[in-house]
Amino acid sequence: MAVFQISFMAETLGRTVPITVILPTDKVYMPGMPRREEGKPYKTLYLLHGIVGDNNDWLYGTRIARWAAEKDLCVVMPSGENMFYIDQPAPANMFGEYIGRELVEFTRKTFPLSHKREDTFIGGLSMGGYGAIRDGLKYSDTFGAIIGLSSALIVNEKLLVEKEQPKFPSDRTEWKQAVFGQDLKAALTGDLNPKVQIENMLREGKAIPDIFMACGESDFLLDRNLDFVEFLKEKGVPVTFHTAPGSHEWDFWDTWIKKALEWLPLEDGEAGRSSGNVGLED
Repeated sequence: MAVFQISFMAETLGRTVPITVILPTDKVYMPGMPRREEGKPYKTLYLLHGIVGDNNDWLYGTRIARWAAEKDLCVVMPSGENMFYIDQPAPANMFGEYIGRELVEFTRKTFPLSHKREDTFIGGLSMGGYGAIRDGLKYSDTFGAIIGLSSALIVNEKLLVEKEQPKFPSDRTEWKQAVFGQDLKAALTGDLNPKVQIENMLREGKAIPDIFMACGESDFLLDRNLDFVEFLKEKGVPVTFHTAPGSHEWDFWDTWIKKALEWLPLEDGEAGRSSGNVGLED
């Protein structure tokens, strides 16, 4: 699996930003293995990290490179800078447009990727799970499927409540306003709220991407994920949802990103020879 560490000038963010890309263009085929068709574009997963993370989190926290190689899948991992992958016009942090448009355009120009909606997916964990759902819905003409693991679906009535003894910066009203805007009530009624997005898409007759969600039974975000899944079912929106033992940690995400890839319409392939399997021949 080839791993690319890239910096490029993002117009939507007004600065140079890093991305990590894994792409199985270096696969060495063993005797008897079917070869990939020459020039065939790769299906792509845009994979978003959680809060306090960066573009290398998934690479180091899971075995995503191994599984992407088996599926002949390109995985693009941007940095979200704790901004929940949404647009913040005042400081020119247009992360929603960056993820949903510019990043896709840049990577498609740079790598041999499919331009088809049905071959283009978005996913993430925690903050990135929210970003994948929000941006996947907003840019539904681009993304054919959404993966949300332990999604931080915090844009609801609880956004207006500040804990008496906040443990994290994200518990404070000042932080919420810095990310979601000074008028938090307005955030609940616009496209920062995935429920509002779903209702608008249904009313306008827009195609909703396929949705896969999973959350640990001991995860502090489980109730919010269950609430959103119930909402989708009430609206008649198909969703694949799983709970399993686990909390808000990498062991759970490592397990469930593999299951999510098995859910996606990917190719059944083999890992090929790599630095991970260069043992002696029998």
